[in-house]
Amino acid sequence: MVNIFNTPKDMEKYLPKTLNGNQIVWSNLSFLQRIILTNDGTLTGILEQYLEERIQLVKISEEITRNPEYIAALDLEADSQIIDRSILLQGTHSQKNFVYAESKIIIDRLDENFRQQLLTSKTTIGRLWIEFRLETFKEIIDIGKKPAQELSAYFPDITPDTPLLFRTYRVFANRQPIMIITENFPENYFLIN
Repeated sequence: MVNIFNTPKDMEKYLPKTLNGNQIVWSNLSFLQRIILTNDGTLTGILEQYLEERIQLVKISEEITRNPEYIAALDLEADSQIIDRSILLQGTHSQKNFVYAESKIIIDRLDENFRQQLLTSKTTIGRLWIEFRLETFKEIIDIGKKPAQELSAYFPDITPDTPLLFRTYRVFANRQPIMIITENFPENYFLIN
């Protein structure tokens, strides 16, 4: 295999300049952590292959609401109807939570059948994209590190001070943004290279 980067530091040069990296030292991350943070695909399949375990979705909250202000990343006017949801990606066998994710999804920009499945099923968004053959484009808009704080409650093996790595990306369909997703996982997960 040809390595196009001599070091992880070389890789940093090719990340989009809009990513602030919030205190991330790329050379300190494992290969898998870098893939999770920078890939523009769905996370479920990557985790299942790495963990050798099926991943299930656990909904923490999901409500149809109206956004109080303009959301620039979605080009969405204030008082538009959205699905605001928080979920966990959890191992079906281990029952361990691996990822906490929050999303804002624009209801009016979704196919009705896709929207119904999203609201009524426990299927991950990535699997729904495949099931509905939804052509999407994903754009990473932020990558960073922050203290877990209240999110530590979802990961029993960490404390509120434990750093979480995160990525935020927006999803386009039919050339318009349809959702924005932020995925978080503890910095001490997925360390094996």
